[in-house]
Amino acid sequence: MAAPAYDVITMGRIGVDIYPQSDGPLESVTAFARSLGGTATNVAVAAARLGRRVAVITKVGDDPFGRYAVGALAGFGVDTALVSSTPDLPTPVVFAELDPPDEPRIWFYRYPKAPDMMLTGADLDPEAIRAAEIFWATGTGLSDEPSLAATVEALSLRAPDATTILDLDWRPMLWPDPERAPERYRAALAHASVVVGNRSEVAVAVGERSPEDAAAALLALGPRLAIVKLGGEGVLVATAEGSEVVAPIRVDVVNGLGAGDAFGGALCHRLLAGDDPAAAVRFANAAGAHVVARLACADAMPTEAEVRELLEASHAR
Repeated sequence: MAAPAYDVITMGRIGVDIYPQSDGPLESVTAFARSLGGTATNVAVAAARLGRRVAVITKVGDDPFGRYAVGALAGFGVDTALVSSTPDLPTPVVFAELDPPDEPRIWFYRYPKAPDMMLTGADLDPEAIRAAEIFWATGTGLSDEPSLAATVEALSLRAPDATTILDLDWRPMLWPDPERAPERYRAALAHASVVVGNRSEVAVAVGERSPEDAAAALLALGPRLAIVKLGGEGVLVATAEGSEVVAPIRVDVVNGLGAGDAFGGALCHRLLAGDDPAAAVRFANAAGAHVVARLACADAMPTEAEVRELLEASHAR
């Protein structure tokens, strides 16, 4: 059989991140820098930086920020064949207030609706989705129509034994009806083989605050691998055979926003390489640590050599 066109396809948010160039509240900032943003987009960039063949299914506005985003994707080595545009909605921008840096506040400008939430079945390439080694979807895609139907359709195209990852990506401010999140997460998890989320995200999905209980509840819904991020305590990796906590890598935090996306792209990379889940998460932890020590998200995604260097340095301590 011919090799699949893509190692990884992600689906979901895209936008332009706007970062202050000085400390303090946004109302006092006078200079900003831009970077490519959006969870699905950044995960794609992270995997591409690690040498993988990657595409993202998303939609931008027909405007200068949309053209910038598509050009930036291509510049990072992400195939833009599955990126479309809409003439009547603006490309979203997101402002970050980096105080404190490890828990920055995010201000989303996705009004009246983000183009990436207007994805429909017509925007999907079923053959590419079926053939991709990994398909990565996000919880935000489940928050509203028509993206909800398109995301579920894409997930349903995947074979039961394929690696299909659902990043819970809980952003309550992006849900018109946040109370619908648990049922939609659960329905999507029936199509996923891997689920990724932090304590708060898994609690929304399954109603459990204990990481161990939450992981067990997630596995009962269908995934074979549950990954629960514990912040400074590390990452819980759980399968039917058991669980373990992978220790974090300590760095000085500049901007905590990009860690999860770097983690995601690196996780895909190492699962594709055949690592066991805990080993893949160790590598992904280092990729996330590399990014939080820098200001931008997409622009800071590490190479394999940079991740290995950080891993070696952490072992030498």
